Amino acid sequence: MKRLDLIMSERELDKVLNALKQAGAPGYSVMRHVTGQGRGGDVVSESMDFSGLGANAHVIVFCDEATIEQLKPAVNSILSYYGGVAFVADAHPL
Repeated sequence: MKRLDLIMSERELDKVLNALKQAGAPGYSVMRHVTGQGRGGDVVSESMDFSGLGANAHVIVFCDEATIEQLKPAVNSILSYYGGVAFVADAHPL
């Protein structure tokens, strides 16, 4: 089992969720209005909650390796064009 973590602008969330559905991901969790500091050094502040400007989303997916391989082209295309990060790690149920 793999864990895929995606952090990207909320504006691209629908594109990413469509890619997940097309690849056959069994499900996902979405956290909106994720804040923090990235490679650019910019810190997203809580004041962005009102406008949504610069807000990020964090998507977590648990799936098999084959689904990850199917997702790679679409996710990499979205992230390379719009920005964001994706990480894959091994996941083991408790």
